[in-house]
Amino acid sequence: MAAELVGGAFLSSFLNVLFDRLSDPEIINMMRGKKVDQKLLQRLKTILNVVEAVLNDAEKKQITDSAVKRWLEDLQDAVYDADDLLDEVATKAATQKDPPGNFLSRFLNLQDREMVTRIEEIIARLEDIAKHKDILRLEKIAAKNMSGRIPSTSLVKKSDIFVGRDKERDAIVNLLFDDAYNGELSVIPIVGMGGIGKTTLAKLVYNDDKVQQKFNVKAWVCVGEEEFDVLKVTKIVIEKTCSPCYSNDLDTAQNHLKNGLAGKNFLVVLDDVWSSNRERWESFLTPFECGSEGGKILVTTRLDTVASVVKTKHNEAHNLSLLDEEQCWSVFANRAWGPTEFRDHSALEEIGRIIVKKCKGLPLAAQTVGGLLSGKDNEKDWNDVLNSEFWELSEEDSGILPALRISYYHLPSYLKRCFVYCSLYPKDFEFDRDELTLLWMAEGLLLEPMSGNTLEEIGYEYFDDLVSRSFFQHSNSAKNSFVMHDLMHDLAKFYAGKFFSSILELKNAAKHDTKTRHLSCAHKNDDDSLMKIMEACNRLKHVRTLLQLNLHKGHGTREGDRVSVPCDLLEQLKC
Repeated sequence: MAAELVGGAFLSSFLNVLFDRLSDPEIINMMRGKKVDQKLLQRLKTILNVVEAVLNDAEKKQITDSAVKRWLEDLQDAVYDADDLLDEVATKAATQKDPPGNFLSRFLNLQDREMVTRIEEIIARLEDIAKHKDILRLEKIAAKNMSGRIPSTSLVKKSDIFVGRDKERDAIVNLLFDDAYNGELSVIPIVGMGGIGKTTLAKLVYNDDKVQQKFNVKAWVCVGEEEFDVLKVTKIVIEKTCSPCYSNDLDTAQNHLKNGLAGKNFLVVLDDVWSSNRERWESFLTPFECGSEGGKILVTTRLDTVASVVKTKHNEAHNLSLLDEEQCWSVFANRAWGPTEFRDHSALEEIGRIIVKKCKGLPLAAQTVGGLLSGKDNEKDWNDVLNSEFWELSEEDSGILPALRISYYHLPSYLKRCFVYCSLYPKDFEFDRDELTLLWMAEGLLLEPMSGNTLEEIGYEYFDDLVSRSFFQHSNSAKNSFVMHDLMHDLAKFYAGKFFSSILELKNAAKHDTKTRHLSCAHKNDDDSLMKIMEACNRLKHVRTLLQLNLHKGHGTREGDRVSVPCDLLEQLKC
């Protein structure tokens, strides 16, 4: 599926569902039959349009502004209530085909008045929430402006630690020296999740002594998250390899670059490429393929779709794997104590190695937390970091949050909903592709297919898209079994907020926030487990999901694992 380059806010897709419902002829006719003033529905549409306009800004600001986060939570709670009401109307529209008798008619008339009152209450809530957008200074912004990442450069800082990438560096350097294809242009993609070290590896290759000697023309270009602008990127390459380019005509610029590269060995690094637009990419390559010999282009990207478009036929993409624990420890220790200052830190080392395990092989996490503890010899400071979630670190202290958040921002809004749904799983939980796809279907998270595809096939496309963006990773136990990196799980939990919760994680069911709409629990057929479920659901009248999980790795659901939920509880949970 060709997803858009940058998606909208999480709630955008949810609002689109409401707009579709409000345009459904059956729902409109049902509303008319219940004497619902059509002006009420128009007011509901209008206020939804008002809040939709500022969602991108709110999603960006909620990271550092708790008031905006609370505003978004109140908005989402009201939107859930509106969706519940419209779902109720749609259900009645689908089931009440026969004319009711007198008693039933009086009963339904009472319900009609209640429904009008509920619509009025929801509109009043939404209008009150919308008023506060101005107080919070929320504005209409484009999704592409949401992340604010600092561009990379080819320069190597003293703090850049290159650990555990020697094999990858040597492999790519060897490819740069491989001239077996008669001087054809080679494009080599480096692919991996945010924070795994793609840019660091590209720097390591770019500044390698042998590479410096081989290529007499080199350029480093940080492309970034905007749509791939052929003219803009071409002009940057010209200015770094030839001479200044003042023309805004693509033909002139490309001829300028072609002439400047003629007969030269060149190396161009395009860092952080997001666009998989094949037509633009092929247009960009034209001057490199005309008359030059021995040219190499190195591309770093988070997306498999980009790698498949840019790689040349005789090159495979280099997928970066996570570091092993000892490599991760080296990254951490170098930042915490420095490569030449490793004294006897046995007490701190014990704490540090536990911290490193939480990094789960992600170099950026080890580097960030190591830097945070640099110069601190107090065990309390180290234990404070150990006992906190990385997500609790401030944005000033942690580069992890913005690094992973960029990947999240680039998801289309419908994929954001599917990803956040996975916060119901516990950490390290192995989930099955087919089962998760069916759960998304049951939750109504999949867009209706526009072509001949089935809804299940749409779900598989969503899943594969999330895998290609490194949100999910293959587990080692089965072909269709996947896991989420712990920090990706933290990301899902952050955006899930109060609306997704697990009975597994709370000893006291009364602590579940009343905004919770989605619950998960373990397969444990005992009185204590059932009591927790009953207590939680008695407080949460609008729960949409009660997901029971089998926590026995490598096993299917075993006899006696599933909690037998009483029918009266299911009758109570009408949503």
